[in-house]
This record gives sequence, structure tokens and C-alpha cells, in this order.
Amino acid sequence: QVQLVESGGGLVQAGDSLRLSCAASGRTFSSYAMGWFRQAPGKEREVVATISRGGGLTDYADAVKGRFTISRDNAKNTVYLQMYSLKPEDTAVYDCAARSGPQSWLEKEYEYWGQGTQVTVSS
Repeated sequence: QVQLVESGGGLVQAGDSLRLSCAASGRTFSSYAMGWFRQAPGKEREVVATISRGGGLTDYADAVKGRFTISRDNAKNTVYLQMYSLKPEDTAVYDCAARSGPQSWLEKEYEYWGQGTQVTVSS
């Protein structure tokens, strides 16, 4: 069992930066691939970025590639999402999720989810 708690969301202006954190409970954090997802009002949840168990492999949605960076610190049981050059269309609730196994782009393969943190980008 893994419990995930996100933090770092807030209200920012377009062009600003923000870093989200997701702290995981448990001693086997390094056994889980992690992902960041987001859901904007009226839209389906979409994957933003994923990272492998060791952190060596990352993948990004085209909409955020070059602006967002996913990373993890297995010693701190934490995964991060550094967001630069934020745009109003990045406004969403951001969730982190854990999957026991290899990195995956498929939302349905993630077993554990946090409660979400709101990111609002004003124009």
C-alpha cells in the first residue's frame, strides 16, 4: 500500500514557474514508477509526465515537453514536477500516481493516487 500526498499547487501568472511535490509513504517507493496527471474543468484526465523506478527514464506529453521536468528522490520518497513557462491552459488539478512495475503511459495501470493539487494559471 502506498499513500501519496501532493503539494505545491497555487495561483500563478502566465510565464511563472511552480514545483509540485508528491510525498509517498512506505519503504518501497523505489519499486514504483510514478506519473503526474492532470484534469482540467470539463475535460478528461490526461497524463503529463512519467518516470521510471530509478528515475533514469522520463516521458512527457507533447503539450508540456520542454517546459515541465519530472524527477524523483527515492531517498526522500518524493516525486517532483517542475513547471516552467506556465500557460493558462495548464490550469488543472494535478495528481500523482504510483504503479508497481515499469513506467507506463496508461492511466489505468496506476494503482495508487493522491488527492490532487490545484494549479491555476492566470493570463
